[in-house]
Amino acid sequence: MQGKMMGAILPGNSTVELREFDIPTPGVGQVLIKTMASTICGSDIRAIYREHVGKGAEGYIPGTIAGHEPCGIIVEEGTHLKRFKKGDRVVVYHISGCGLCHDCRMGYAISCSSSQRAAYGWQRDGGMAPYVLADEKDLVLLPDELSYLDGAQIACGFGTVYEALEKILVSGNDAVLVVGLGPVGLATLQLAKAMGANLTIGVEVKEDRRLMAKELGLADHVFSPNEETLQYILDLTGGHGVEKAVDCSANEGGRTLAIRATRPWGKIAFVARAAPRTLSPARISSTGRKPSTAPG
Repeated sequence: MQGKMMGAILPGNSTVELREFDIPTPGVGQVLIKTMASTICGSDIRAIYREHVGKGAEGYIPGTIAGHEPCGIIVEEGTHLKRFKKGDRVVVYHISGCGLCHDCRMGYAISCSSSQRAAYGWQRDGGMAPYVLADEKDLVLLPDELSYLDGAQIACGFGTVYEALEKILVSGNDAVLVVGLGPVGLATLQLAKAMGANLTIGVEVKEDRRLMAKELGLADHVFSPNEETLQYILDLTGGHGVEKAVDCSANEGGRTLAIRATRPWGKIAFVARAAPRTLSPARISSTGRKPSTAPG
């Protein structure tokens, strides 16, 4: 396929610019995807408004087409494809690892140690354009029962928290606490419910997000963070704390709450991106706890 297309780049100064690009041609092990949906992540917002050229995984290369959450349909095949073909509906996983280092072979492309590692929308062109060139190894087949918008949401937000919940092994044995109920936190609650959690508890500063978690039936109890929140959670769990906790707030206080509200031998996942912090969680003693009336 030949021709031109418009793609969105991040030139800095809190702006987004449309620029003309050639429609790419797929090579060995590659496909050309017609973009059907590409959602915006918090890391995109940071690049637009605060951290234009970052470092590491989110180090945006100026002039790169933005968008690391694309989903679409394959419209052109390169050579030597092994699984995917023209007409397949696919999600693009945003980290394109080298495929050969230890982490890639373990299935953790996100921590690929090779200089060849590149993320769509950051170091290689992403989904904020009519077409995106992708390596076959980075594709996930999109089931027919899911829409393209569903696929774009799964590409990063849902996929990230699903991996976290898999790592801490959420099941019907667990009460699950989620701290921070933005889009990723709400996705965490939804997936925890689907994985069988017997009790879901959310903690969030913003009232509209707390209401959404309750109205959608994602959280059995929702609290605003304050000095009594920990005790409310302990009361709901017989004084023991939750079996599993996930912090999606990237806030030091939120992370400390997640740790303190988790029972001994429980498991915790930190999902939200944050600068390095120092945590000093105290061991929770069952002595002297007073019952309280939880408001949520």
